[in-house]
Amino acid sequence: MPPSAADRRSALALLSALLLAALQTRSAGALHVQQAFATPGRTNNFALDAASGRVYLAAVNNLYQLNATLALEVEMRTGPVLDNPLCHAPQLPQATCEHQKTLTDNHNKLLALDRAQDVLLACGSVYQGFCELRRLENVSRLAVQFPQDGATVFPSMLNIAANHENASTVGLVFRTHGGSPRLLVGATYTGMGTEYFPKNHSKEDLRFENTPEIAIRALDTRELGRLFTYDINPSEDNVFKIKQEVKQKNKLSFVHAFALGNYSYIAFNNDANSGLKESQPNSVLARICLDTDAPRRAAESRKLTESYAQMGLRCGTYTRLLSVSPAELRAETFLFAVFGRADGRAAVCVFRVAEVEEMIRQGRRNCSHGPNSDVQVLDSVIQGSGAECEGKGSIMLQLQTDQLNCGAAHLQHPLALRRPLRARPLYEAQGLSSVAVDSAHNHTLMFLGSRGRLHKVSLHSNFSVSQQWSLRLPANEPVHHIMTFDPSDRTYLYVMTSHHLLRVRVSSCEQYSSCGDCLSAGDPHCGWCTLERRCSVQQDCSSVSLSRSWISISEGVQQCPSMTITPAEISRSAEMRDVGILVAGSVPDLQGLRVECDYGMGISTNATVHLDYGTSHIQTCPLPPAHTLPTIPSGTDHVTVPVSINANGVSVVSGRFIIYDCERTGQIHSTTACTSCLSSAWRCFWDPQLHQCVSSKNNTQQLLQNSSSCPSMVAYEVPPLPTGSSPVFSLELKNVEHGTALECVYSDGQQYRAQWLDGPWVNCSGATLKTTQWSESFSLNLRRAGDATYIDNPQRMTVEVYSCSAGVSDCSQCLGRAALGQECVWCEHICRQQDQCPTTSSARCPAPLIHKIEPLSGPLTGGTLLTVTGKNLGHRADQLSVSIGGVTCHTLPQQYTVSIRLVCETDASLEQMSGQVTVGVAGDAVGVSKEQFSFVEPRLLRFSPAQGPLAGGTTLTIQGQFLDAGSTTDIQINNTHTCSIRTRSSEIIRCVMPAAASAENVSVCVVFDGRPCVSASPNFTFSYQKNPTISHIWPSRSYISGGRSISVSGVGFDLVQSVVMEVPGVGQTNCSCVSSTLILCQSPAADQAQQTAVLFSLNGVQYRDAASAGLEEGEQPHTQRYSFQYVEDPQFYTANKEKLIKHHPGEPLILIINKGPSDLDLTLDEYSVTIGSDLCDITFHNQQLFHCSINRSLSASTGELPVTVRVGHFQKVIAMVQMGGGSELAIVVSIVVCCVLLLLCTVALVVYCTKSRRAERYWQKTLVQMEEMESQIRDEIRKGFAELQTDMTDLTKELSRTQGIPFLEYKQFVTRTFFPKMCCDYERRLVQPVYENDPLGPRAHSETHPLLQDWQPAGSVRPNLEEGITLFSTLLNNKHFLVTFVHALEQQRDFAVRDRCNLASLLTIALHGKLEYYTSIMKDLLVDLIDASATKNPKLMLRRTESVVEKMLTNWMSICMYSYLKETVGEPFFLLLCAIKQQINKGSIDVLTGKARYTLNEEWLLRENIEAKPQNVMVSFQGLGMDSVCVRVMNSDTICQVKEKILEAFYKNLPYSQWPREEDVELEWFPEGRSSRILQDLDDSSVMEDGRKKLNTVFHYQIPDGASLAMSLKDKRENTLGRVKDLDTEKYVHLVLPHDELMESRKTHRQSQRKKVLPEIYLTRLLSTKGTLQKFLDDLFQAILSVPAENPPLAIKYFFDFLEEQADKRGITDPDTLHIWKTNSLPLRFWVNILKNPQFVFDIEKTDHMDACLSVIAQAFIDACSLSDLQLGKDSPTNKLLYAKEIPEYKKRVQSFYRQIQELPALSEQEMNTHLAEESRKHRNEFNTTLALTEVYKYAKRYRAQVASALDSNPTARRTQLQHKFEQVIALVEDNIYECSSEA
Repeated sequence: MPPSAADRRSALALLSALLLAALQTRSAGALHVQQAFATPGRTNNFALDAASGRVYLAAVNNLYQLNATLALEVEMRTGPVLDNPLCHAPQLPQATCEHQKTLTDNHNKLLALDRAQDVLLACGSVYQGFCELRRLENVSRLAVQFPQDGATVFPSMLNIAANHENASTVGLVFRTHGGSPRLLVGATYTGMGTEYFPKNHSKEDLRFENTPEIAIRALDTRELGRLFTYDINPSEDNVFKIKQEVKQKNKLSFVHAFALGNYSYIAFNNDANSGLKESQPNSVLARICLDTDAPRRAAESRKLTESYAQMGLRCGTYTRLLSVSPAELRAETFLFAVFGRADGRAAVCVFRVAEVEEMIRQGRRNCSHGPNSDVQVLDSVIQGSGAECEGKGSIMLQLQTDQLNCGAAHLQHPLALRRPLRARPLYEAQGLSSVAVDSAHNHTLMFLGSRGRLHKVSLHSNFSVSQQWSLRLPANEPVHHIMTFDPSDRTYLYVMTSHHLLRVRVSSCEQYSSCGDCLSAGDPHCGWCTLERRCSVQQDCSSVSLSRSWISISEGVQQCPSMTITPAEISRSAEMRDVGILVAGSVPDLQGLRVECDYGMGISTNATVHLDYGTSHIQTCPLPPAHTLPTIPSGTDHVTVPVSINANGVSVVSGRFIIYDCERTGQIHSTTACTSCLSSAWRCFWDPQLHQCVSSKNNTQQLLQNSSSCPSMVAYEVPPLPTGSSPVFSLELKNVEHGTALECVYSDGQQYRAQWLDGPWVNCSGATLKTTQWSESFSLNLRRAGDATYIDNPQRMTVEVYSCSAGVSDCSQCLGRAALGQECVWCEHICRQQDQCPTTSSARCPAPLIHKIEPLSGPLTGGTLLTVTGKNLGHRADQLSVSIGGVTCHTLPQQYTVSIRLVCETDASLEQMSGQVTVGVAGDAVGVSKEQFSFVEPRLLRFSPAQGPLAGGTTLTIQGQFLDAGSTTDIQINNTHTCSIRTRSSEIIRCVMPAAASAENVSVCVVFDGRPCVSASPNFTFSYQKNPTISHIWPSRSYISGGRSISVSGVGFDLVQSVVMEVPGVGQTNCSCVSSTLILCQSPAADQAQQTAVLFSLNGVQYRDAASAGLEEGEQPHTQRYSFQYVEDPQFYTANKEKLIKHHPGEPLILIINKGPSDLDLTLDEYSVTIGSDLCDITFHNQQLFHCSINRSLSASTGELPVTVRVGHFQKVIAMVQMGGGSELAIVVSIVVCCVLLLLCTVALVVYCTKSRRAERYWQKTLVQMEEMESQIRDEIRKGFAELQTDMTDLTKELSRTQGIPFLEYKQFVTRTFFPKMCCDYERRLVQPVYENDPLGPRAHSETHPLLQDWQPAGSVRPNLEEGITLFSTLLNNKHFLVTFVHALEQQRDFAVRDRCNLASLLTIALHGKLEYYTSIMKDLLVDLIDASATKNPKLMLRRTESVVEKMLTNWMSICMYSYLKETVGEPFFLLLCAIKQQINKGSIDVLTGKARYTLNEEWLLRENIEAKPQNVMVSFQGLGMDSVCVRVMNSDTICQVKEKILEAFYKNLPYSQWPREEDVELEWFPEGRSSRILQDLDDSSVMEDGRKKLNTVFHYQIPDGASLAMSLKDKRENTLGRVKDLDTEKYVHLVLPHDELMESRKTHRQSQRKKVLPEIYLTRLLSTKGTLQKFLDDLFQAILSVPAENPPLAIKYFFDFLEEQADKRGITDPDTLHIWKTNSLPLRFWVNILKNPQFVFDIEKTDHMDACLSVIAQAFIDACSLSDLQLGKDSPTNKLLYAKEIPEYKKRVQSFYRQIQELPALSEQEMNTHLAEESRKHRNEFNTTLALTEVYKYAKRYRAQVASALDSNPTARRTQLQHKFEQVIALVEDNIYECSSEA
C-alpha cells in the first residue's frame, strides 16, 4: 500500500530533523547549518521567492514548497509517467505514437518564478521537455491550463527543456521595456546523433525541428495562444539554432544563465571541443541583449542572433566550466567561475565584466571593418547572417554605441571572439563544483561547494586568499553548481546537495565571547556590538544605528572598548567618594543613556559623563559605601574590585581597581614590618612611634617614607655549629636608638636579653642550640622588650646547627661532612665532633665495601653508566678510581653520593670479558665487588611481528643475545622515532611501536648506551599497514548483567594484538581476535538499562574511524563510536511457573523453560542450564521457549537441586527439583485423582472414537490411494532406471569400440563460444543436399566460418593495406594503446553490448597467439572494473557480460578450460545428454507441441495418460551394406519420429553433422502377404479429429511388433510439406490439442469413458524422470566440482588468486563478496553456458526438449552456487522444487571446490605464462587473425575521433606518439578500397 501524502510529509519532516541534529554537531568555524530539508529522491533545482520567503525545491518526480525555515508546506508528485522520447508530448492535440511507452522518471530541468504573474515555471524531462505554470502560493495547483482545449498548438510550444536526465537546461525570466514577460531558455540538443537519442531505427527527430539551443519565448499568461512561442513573429523565429550537419561539432552543455543590466549572459561548455588544442577552449560565455531598456517597434524587433556574441574563457590549465557567479564588488562587476579538469582538481578564476563588454564591442567593430583574426561569424547557426566579416567598401562604417553593444540586422551575426578571456587561478582545490560570492565590510567572500563540504574563503582586495573555513555537509554528497543567498538576509546561503537543501548561516559570530577574539577571528561578517557586548553580524546588532556601536574587523582589535580607572589603587581608609574612568576604543556617544558603574553583587552607582573626546569618554563614578565593598582576604593586604560600565543595563566595557590596607601590610610581615610597608606596591608610610604602617601622611607626624630609614638589624653569615654550642652573636643595628631594651628571640623559642656594646652593636648570648638531626637551621630576631614589636630583619639572620652522629653509618660519610664545614671525625667506629674524640683520629677509612653493581653487563663499545652502591665509597668524587678488569670507568661527580653510591661511565673494551669492579679511594684503600661485570656484544636475532597498523601500539618483540647489556637502551625507528620499551631481559625486549603517517617499511635498530645503532643481520624492517577497520558489531544489545558475546566484524584484525571494548560510564573488557575479520568481546556489566555507545582500543590505541584520514588541516579526528544498548536481564520461568519440580531418580528429566519478552535475540549457544552441578542439554529452542533434558541420574547430596539458567554473567534459579517419591498421603491423593481422570478419559475416548471412526476410514482410503501412487512411481523409476542403465551400458561399450565421444575440434569450439549467434546463422546455411546411392549418405561439411579461412582481400587492394593492418597489429600489442582503445570505445553511448562482446571476441582471436599478453590486458581491464564496482556495490561485479573485459574473461575461461572440459567433464556430460534423450524417447512425445511423457520441465510435460506401447521393428538401410537393425519405437510415434530413431540406430557412431535428415529418407513397410507401402506422416489414409488432420502413427498403420521396414535415400528433397515439426497446429494434430490440453483431456476422457484425473497428477512423472537421471547428474556435478590431483585446473587457481589479491588490496573482507566474484567468473560464466549449450562442445543435435531439461539442470547448478537460501513453498515453480532436496548437498560441494582451489599451491606469473604459451602453440595458425584485425579496425575507424582524443589525453600515449601511429594506420588503410569476403 503506497504511503499517503501525510505519511510522506511526516517522514520528510523526521528525516530533516534528524539531519539537522546531525549537522549541528558537526558545524564549526564560520559556517553553521541553520535548517535542512532532506528528499528521498535526487534533487534537481531550487528557486527562492524574496517576497514571501518561500523556497521551491524540485527533485526527481517531486516538487516541494517550503517555508523560509525549510518546513514542508506542499508536496506534489510529478512522475513517473508513461512516456517515450520518440513520441510527441501528449498535450499535442491528436498526437499519436507508434512506440511503446514506459514509466519514466521526471527530472526537473528548469525551475523559475515570475512574481509579477504569481506563477512558478517548472519544466521536466518528460513529454519532450514540457513546462507547466503553477501557483506560487500552492504549487499543487496549476496557474493556467496550457494548452487549452481546442487551441492551436505547435510542438515547438511544448518542447522547451531538454528531455534527458543528463542533458542541461538553463533559463531566465525577464521583462521587456513594455513589461511583457519573456523566458530565455538554453537547452542541450538531444536529437539524432547525440548520446541522448534512443537507439532505434526511427528516423524521426522531434528535437531538431522543435527545440533550438537558445530561444526567447513568450511568457504572458494573458495570451495563452502565444505562450512559449518564439518572441518575434512566426516567420522569423527569435532563436539560436545550430545546423544539423554541424551539430556534432557544437555539443553545448549549459551551466548558468543570468542577467546583468540589459544583457543576459549564458555560460556553457562545448563538449565537442574537449581535448582539442588551446585555441579552441571548451568553456564559453555568450551575451544577448534583452531589449529591456529602449522600446522598439515591431518592425525594429531584434533577433536573438543579432546581438549574440560569445567568447572563450580560460582559467590556467582548467578548461571545463562548472559554475559561475556574478558579483558586485567595489562598484564594479566581476564574474567568479569554477573550472575543472579530468583529474578532479578545480580552480576559481575571476573576470571583469567591463573587460568582457569591451572585448565584445571591439570584436563587433573589427568585424564591421573586414575579415579579422580576432573575430568570426558563426556560420553554424541557421538564423545567422552566414557571411564572413567584411567591410562596406572603402567606407569605414562608424557604429553607434547600441550597435556596438547589441549589433544590428545589417551587421554580421552571430559573432564569436577567437581569443579567449584568460585569468589566473586564485584558488585551487579538489572537487570544487560551485561558487557564490558576497562582500562584507570591504572584504570579498567566496563560498565554494565540493563533495561533502562547503568552504568559506576570505579574499584580500587583490583577490589573494586571506583566510578560509570549512563545513562538512551530509552524506558526503556533491554540492549543486548553483548556490543562492537568501534575498532577505544575505547572511544565509541556500546550498543544494544530491538529496538535501540546506540553509547555511554564513557566520557563527556567537562563538566568540570577547571583542579581541571576535575581531581576531578574521571573519568579515563578524564584528563587536558594543552596547550588547557580543560578537554578531552587523544587522543583528540592535544599536547599529548609533555611531561607533559596531566594530568591524577592518577597524582592528585596537578599537575594542577598554577603560582606565583613576586612581587604580584606593586605600581602604581613604575618604574618596568618586573614581574617574577613561573609556577608550570605539564606543558610541553615551550622552542620553542610563550609564552606571556596576561593581558586581548587585551593587551599582550612577555614572556622570563629563566629556566625549574623540574616541574616548571621561566620566566619574561614585564609590559604593565601604561596608558594601568586598572584604580583604586573610593573609593579604588588598582586594581587586571588578567594575563595568553599563549603558541601559548592558555592560559596555569592564575593568578593575584595587582596595588596599597598609595596616595589614605591616601585620602580615611582622619581622620586616617597616621594610615591607615602605616597599609595598601601595602608597604607605611608616609611623615609628606607633610602629605601624599607615596610608595617610599627616603634617604633625614624623613618618618614614624610605625603607632605608627603617630600624633594622644587619645579618651576617655564621659557620655551622655543632649541637650543644652556646654561641655569642654580635649584631649591628641601624636606625635604632642606643639603649633601647631588646630581646634576642630564637626560632626554637629561647629568649634572652640583648646586651648593648659600644656603638650600634648588641650581643646575643646565653642560648644553647641543640639538634638531633643531621642539620637544622635556627633563625635569630631582635624584639623590643615589652611591646613585642620586632626590629626589621630583612636579610634573615640564621645559623646552622649539626649533629655528627646523626645519619652517619661509616667513615666515609663522616669525613665527607668536612666539605660542608662540619667538624666531624671518625673516632672509635663512630662519627663524633672533633673536640670530643679522645685520641688523634686517622684520616683514613676502611677499604670500600661494594654491595651491588648495576647493570651486570655492558656493550663492548662502552658508555655504560655503572652504578656502584656500598659502604665507605669515599667522601669526595675526585678520590675515587674505578676499573673493570683493566678497563677504566670514569666517575661522574654530579651523580656521586658520599660513601654509599657512585656512578661511572665505562670505556670501550677490546674483547668480550668479565671482571670484578674495583673501587679505589685516594690510591690506598681498594674495594672489589663480588659480582662480575661483563663486556658483551649484543646481537639481534629475530623481530616479531613484522607488521602493524599505522595507528601504532604494536608490541614489538626483539629476540637476541645480551639484550639487557648497558644502562640505557633506545630502540630507533628510521632513526627518527623511538619504540617505547616495556620489558627488557637478556634475550627479549618488548617495546610499543609509535604511530606512523603513511604505510611504509621502516628500519628498526637498538642503541645501547648511546653507541652506534645495532641492527639485525639481515636488516629487519617493520611494515606499517593500513589501520584495521571495524565495520559493525553484533549484537548491539546486552543485558545489564553483562558477559554477552559481542562479535566485531571488520578487516585487518591480523594486525591487532590486544583489543579492549569500553562502554563509557559502564566499564571495559578485554577481547580476543578470532581471525583477521572477527573479534569476540564480552559486554561489561551495567547498573541500569540505557542507550550508550561502544569504543574500542586496538593495541592500546583508541580506534578512530577511517574518515579521520581524510580530514582537512585543522580538523580533529573523532573517535568512532558504535551505538549500544543495555536492556533488562532476560526472564526465564518453567512452563507452569512452578517453583518445585518432583523428579524420581533414574528417570529422564525434561524441562520446558519459557522466556519473557525481550529484544535481545538470544541464540541457542548463549543459554546454559544446570540442575545442581549437572548440565542440562538444550534440545529445542525458539523465540518463546526452549527444552532441556537430562537422561542420566542426577547427583544430589540433598533432597532438592536448583535449576539455574545462565546467560553470560546473568544467572537465575528459576525452580527446585525435588528428588524422591513424597509422602503416603500424596500417593493416596494421586491414586484418587488418577481414577477420576481415568473415568473422564474413558468417556472422552468413547466420544472421540465414535467421531473419528469415519475420519479414520476416509484416511485409510486416502492412504491406500497414496500408497498405490507411490508404488506406481517407485516401480516406474525402478523400471526406467534399469532400462536406462542397460541402454547406457551398451552406449558406453559402443563409445569405447568406436570413435568415442563426438567432441568438436578446438577451433569449432572457440568460434561457437565466441560468436554463438553468428555460428548458428552459419549452421543454418550449411544444409547440403543428399544424393541417391551415396555410399554413406551424409558427408562432413567444410568449415565456412570466415575466421577459420584464409583472408582474401579484393583484387583492387593496394599493397599498403597489409602494411596498415600490420601496423595496427603492432599497436594492439602495445598495452597503453589497447587499454586506452577499449576504454574509449566503451565510453561511447552507441557502442552497444553486442558490439562490446564482438570486439572482445575479435581481440581474443587477434591475440590468440600471445595469450600471456592477452591475459595481462584482461587483468588490467579487470582492475579498472573492480575499482569502479568497489565504490558502488562490489557484489554486482561480473554479474553480466556488459563490458569488453567481461566477454574477454568468458573467452579466456573457454580457452583455458577446453582441455579440462574435454579430459575430465566431457564424458559424464555426454552420458547425461544421452540419458536424457533415451529417457525422453521411452515415452510418448507430441511431435507438434513438443510435450512428452518423460521430462524435467513442467512446461514440456504431456499432462495426459496416452496409452502407448513400445514395439520393435527390423530395419534395413539400402545402399549402406549393413545388416538389418532392430529399432525400438512407440506405437504412438509419427513416421518422422520413427525415421529419427532409425537414423540414430544406423549413424550413432558418426557425428550428428554427418547424419542425413528425416526429410531426405523414405521408409517402406513390407507387410506379410501384401505389397509394400511407403510410410508418410500425411497421406490419403490420414483421419480427421476435431477439425484437424491427425498425423499418421505406427498404431495408425497397424504395424505389428517385429515388422520389416526398409529405409532409403531420396533422389531429391521434397519441399511440398517441409518438416513435420513446423506444421500449422491449427490444421494438424498428433496426440493432444496444442491450445487447450485440459479441455481436450476432459473431452477425450468423456468420449473414451476413462477415469477423470487432474492434470497436476502427472507432475509425478517429473520425479520419475529426475530419479532415473539422478546418477548421471551427480556424476557430472562431481566432475565439475572436484579438483583432480593429476590435472588440476591451473586457470581457475590463477584467476581465483587474482580475485583474492584484488579484494585484499581494497580491504574487501566480506567472504560473501569473494564467493560471488568466483561464482560469477567460473560457474555462471562458463559452466552454465556449457550446460545450456552442449552443441558448443559436441557434434550433436540439441532438441528443444533437451534444451528444456538442460535449463532445469542449469538452474539447479545456479542455485547450488548461490549464497542465499531457497525460499520454497507450494506455489514455487517446479523447476525450483525438483532439486530442492539436493541443493544443500550441491552447495557443500561448491564450497568444498572453492576451498580446494584455494589450498592448491600458488601459481607464479612465469608458470602461468608458460602454460598460456603452450596453449597458444598448440593451436597456432588455426584462426584468421588478419581478418579479426580488420574487423577490429572497423571499430577503430568508426570511433576514430574518440580514440584519437583519448590517446591525446593519455600522457604515456602522448609520450610514445601512439596517436600519430594510429593516424598512420588510418591513412594506410583508408587509401585502399577493398571488401572482405565475409564479416566475422
